[in-house]
Amino acid sequence: MAIVKRVQTKTVDSDERSRPRDLAGLVVNLEAPNATARRWAVRDLAQFSEAVPALVERLEIETDATVREAIFMTLTEIGDATAVQGLVKCLRSEEAALRNEAIEAMKHLPDAVAPIMAGLLADPVPDVRIFAVNILESLRHPDVEKWLIEVISEDSQVNVCATAVDLLGEVGTEAAIGQLEALKRRFADEPYILFAADLALRRIGEA
Repeated sequence: MAIVKRVQTKTVDSDERSRPRDLAGLVVNLEAPNATARRWAVRDLAQFSEAVPALVERLEIETDATVREAIFMTLTEIGDATAVQGLVKCLRSEEAALRNEAIEAMKHLPDAVAPIMAGLLADPVPDVRIFAVNILESLRHPDVEKWLIEVISEDSQVNVCATAVDLLGEVGTEAAIGQLEALKRRFADEPYILFAADLALRRIGEA
């Protein structure tokens, strides 16, 4: 009878995390074939703001959902201007899931996102402007209504204005009434704009 030799193996967690966890080594581990090793590397990179470019680059090719989630969590934890710019880059991705995950991450960074919000709302790409309004939904920033009023006052794209007026129906005050009325006149042939603006006006009146 043959004797089968049992080979003892280490778990990825204990093996990978026992190695030196410096910036260079962790960035290398972002390319590890094992998703668990990549996930641990991502988590440990939260202490290195210099890792943001490598993390964003990894997002563009990462296929494991748990690793992607860890990257977004790490970018949110770092939370500086470079991390926010990396998330903005994701807004321009062709992949819907990546864009949506970036939007959710940016909602948790009001202080870091606020300085660039005006630029996002004026972006030449209408979809990016819509994403910016979506971020405002949970941004919890005192200028949210002001930004939305500027959108419905100045943006020429009906879909962008429609997204903004929907949110104004939830957060708008008397300060928005004049521009909501003006929006109805500007898009008098757009049934949804008329409906959404009337709804927002009614909610403001009932508040």
